[in-house]
Amino acid sequence: MHQLLVSAPACRERIWHRLTYGLLTTKAVAMSGAMAVAIAMLLQVFWVSAAHAQSSGHPNMIFILADDQGFGDVGALNPESKIPTPNIDRIAAEGMIFGDAHTSSSVCTPTRYSILTGRYHWRTRLQKGVLGGFSPPLIDREQLTIAGMLKQQGYRTGAVGKWHLGWNWPLKGGGLADDAGNFTDAYEKGWAVDYEAEIQGGPVDLGFDEFFGISASLDMPPYVYVRDRVPTEKATVEKAFHRKGPAGESFEAVDVLPTFTREAVRFIDSHANGDKPFFLYFPLNAPHTPIVPTKQWRGKSGINDYGDFTMQVDATVGEVLEALDRNKITEETLIIFTTDNGCSPAAKIGQLEAAGHDQNYIYRGHKADIYDGGHRVPFIVRWPGKVKPGSRTEHLVGQLDFFATAVEISGADVPGDAAGDSVSFLKTLLGKAGSPPRRSIVSQSIGGQFAIRDGDWKLCLCPGSGGWSQPRPGRDDMSSLPPMQLYDLGSDPGESRNLIEQHPERVAKMTAMMREAIDRGRTTPGETLDNDVDIVMVKPVRNGKRPLKK
Repeated sequence: MHQLLVSAPACRERIWHRLTYGLLTTKAVAMSGAMAVAIAMLLQVFWVSAAHAQSSGHPNMIFILADDQGFGDVGALNPESKIPTPNIDRIAAEGMIFGDAHTSSSVCTPTRYSILTGRYHWRTRLQKGVLGGFSPPLIDREQLTIAGMLKQQGYRTGAVGKWHLGWNWPLKGGGLADDAGNFTDAYEKGWAVDYEAEIQGGPVDLGFDEFFGISASLDMPPYVYVRDRVPTEKATVEKAFHRKGPAGESFEAVDVLPTFTREAVRFIDSHANGDKPFFLYFPLNAPHTPIVPTKQWRGKSGINDYGDFTMQVDATVGEVLEALDRNKITEETLIIFTTDNGCSPAAKIGQLEAAGHDQNYIYRGHKADIYDGGHRVPFIVRWPGKVKPGSRTEHLVGQLDFFATAVEISGADVPGDAAGDSVSFLKTLLGKAGSPPRRSIVSQSIGGQFAIRDGDWKLCLCPGSGGWSQPRPGRDDMSSLPPMQLYDLGSDPGESRNLIEQHPERVAKMTAMMREAIDRGRTTPGETLDNDVDIVMVKPVRNGKRPLKK
C-alpha cells in the first residue's frame, strides 16, 4: 500500500478513493463511526505526507567517486582516449561537463574529507599524505557532513565503498587501534582488533543511515567488509593485496568492485520508491591498486590491466544508471561522476602512452603532484530537466563545492561554521551564472605543498612537483630551481613556462591570498574560524641528488 500511495498522482487518487470508500462504508458497519473517521483521517495524513515527499522538488543525489582515474581516462573529456567509457560518456551527453574542476588534494584521504565536510582538509591534523586502515577518525563527530545535512532535510543517506577517513577499531583488551597513519609497515596491533565489536566514529556516526564498505584503500589492511558498524566476518587469516595484514577468509580483492556495485544497486532499489529522497555516496576502490579486473574484463582494453579496470569502473557506472532507469527515477535524480585525484603511476603510464592514451590528457603530472594532472579531475553532472544535456562549462569549481550546492538545492539552513570553504555552483549548473562561482581555489600535493588559483593564474608555493613526478622531492636536485612556480593556465595549461620572475607583483598578491585563506579559517564570507592545527604555508622541500633532465 505504501509503495502505491507514492506512485503517480492519478493512481494515488484511485487508491485513496477505494480506501476511504471501503473504510467509511462496508467496514463502517462493523465499527463505530468515530473509529472509521479516525482511520480515514490517519490515511489522509499519510497520503498528504507521501505525496509531499514526492512533490517537494528535492532530487535524489548520487555522488560516484572513482579512485585514481585521470582526466584523460574519460572519453567525453579526451577525444583521443583509447579506453572506452560509454556509461560515463552518457552522463556527459545528458548533463554538464565541468572542465576546470579540482580536488583539494592530489591523494585520496584529503579529497574525501573536503567533499563530505565542505572544508579544506589541510585545516585538520592531516598536513600531508593519507591515513591508514587502522587510523582514528579524521572527521570529528560534531562536524556537520553533507550526509548529516541532507538527513536533516529528510533524505535517506547511504555510503557504499572505500571510506579512508579513519574510524575507531576497538581492541580486544580495551582501547582503540591507531596506526598513526603509518601503513608502510604492518600495524602490530592489527590482530588485537576485536572484529566482532562495533566500530565508532565511522559513517553511521557522521550522518549516514547505512554503510557498506572497507576502512581504507584496497591495498591497506584489514581486509574485511563492514556493514554499518560491524565487520561481516572476522579477520582470521593473513592476506596481502600488496600489504600484508588481517583478512576475512572469504575476502578477495577481485570481488570488491562487483560487491560494491551490487550494494549500491541494492540501496537504489530499496529506496527508489520510498517516501524520502535519497543520497548515495559511492566512493569506489578502483581503478586504484590492486589493479584487479574480473575475468569478464581482463584484456578488454587491449592495453593493460589498468585499461581493463577502468572499463570495469565504467560498467559499474552503467549498472547505477540502469538501476535508475529500471526504477523509473532517472528524471528525479542528480548524479555526479568524479575522481579523487589524477591517474597513478601504478597504471603503468608508459604502456598507456605507448598505446596513444594520455591518462591525464594535456595536463602535467599525475597523482600526488601539485601540477594539474594531480588534482584537475573529471566532474560531470546530470540532472534531467534542470541541466542542459551535452553542455560544458569552464567555470572554476572544487569538489568541496558540492556541499554548498546541495544546501541550496535542499533549502537547508546550516550553521555559520559549517562548510566554510564551499561555494555553490548551482547557478552554473542551471545555466544561470553570469560569472564563475569562485575565482580562487587551493590544492595540495602529497607532501603538503600548496598551490592557489586566481582566475587563470596558478601559484605553486614550492619548487618541483611536490609529489612523484619530476622534479621529485628527495630524489631530484632542485637547487637551481626558483622557490615557487607561477603559471598562466589560460595560455599554458600544461604548466611548462614558469613566469615567477616576470610577475613579482602577482606572486606577492597570490601569496597574500594564500595567507588569508589560512588565517581566516575559511574562504567564504563569515566570521573567522579556527584551524585545528597551526599551518605552515611554505613547507620545506627535501632536495635530492639526481640531475634534472632538460
